[in-house]
Amino acid sequence: MFQAFEQAAPQSVNTFGQALKYWRNQRGHSQLSLSLASDVSQRHISFLESGRAQPTRTMVKRLAAVLEISLREQNKLLTTAGFEPVYSELDLAAAEMAPVRQAIAFMLRQQEPYPAFVIDRYWQLVQANQAATRLMDWLLEGTTLTSPAQPLNLMQLMLDPQGLKPYVANWDAIAPHLIQRLRRESQAGPGQPNEAVFKKLLADFPAAVSQSLPAPDWNLPLLTVDFSKANRCLSFFTTITTLGTPYDITLQELRIESMFPANPSTEQDMQSLHQGES
Repeated sequence: MFQAFEQAAPQSVNTFGQALKYWRNQRGHSQLSLSLASDVSQRHISFLESGRAQPTRTMVKRLAAVLEISLREQNKLLTTAGFEPVYSELDLAAAEMAPVRQAIAFMLRQQEPYPAFVIDRYWQLVQANQAATRLMDWLLEGTTLTSPAQPLNLMQLMLDPQGLKPYVANWDAIAPHLIQRLRRESQAGPGQPNEAVFKKLLADFPAAVSQSLPAPDWNLPLLTVDFSKANRCLSFFTTITTLGTPYDITLQELRIESMFPANPSTEQDMQSLHQGES
């Protein structure tokens, strides 16, 4: 799936033909393969890209679906073709979002006593459960997740020497994966939050960016993130949940990061934190 966290088309792409060619190349399609996948003649695709033909709204949506373009970028594609955007971008607090808010609240409750974070496309915290608050309070005393003066950016918090970075015991293994993931999920554009975060990554970890990822530990089935403080080490793996078949940009770009204990001692420690034990 490309849709939720892809890189935006560059600002130099300002016609439908340019945009179609950009996304076709991004997805590794030739004009012929896109023709076969979309049941549109190769000649017509060539004419669309060259500007010799103009698409209908239906054609724009058909090609966007085949190319798995995000709703945000589909709106831009429609605009370049001369049509009005069709996908909304509602605030999560909107009345129409009530069923989704209820579902998210249920998922956060069910994740207890293990942490879960709801974040947007910029890695900004939207919501968190009590276990996440307890974990952050243990690691960073005084850090507020529930009502910060400005939204916390979890990626920046991970990178900050005054944030979580000093407590990540396996930082050398985690950092390259964070960089790779941010690259993949970045919606970078001038002035957008991820642009600043990515520049910080490049400045702080040039070696990690230029070198290949370290060899994985084949004794483990997945990469964990290990937090260590005061002779206690908590090891987690994460899952990412997204909403199925959204028709709203906000919903498509939301994701829930759930953390699960990677060993029995972490499970026991999280139970202890849940019960208010030291």
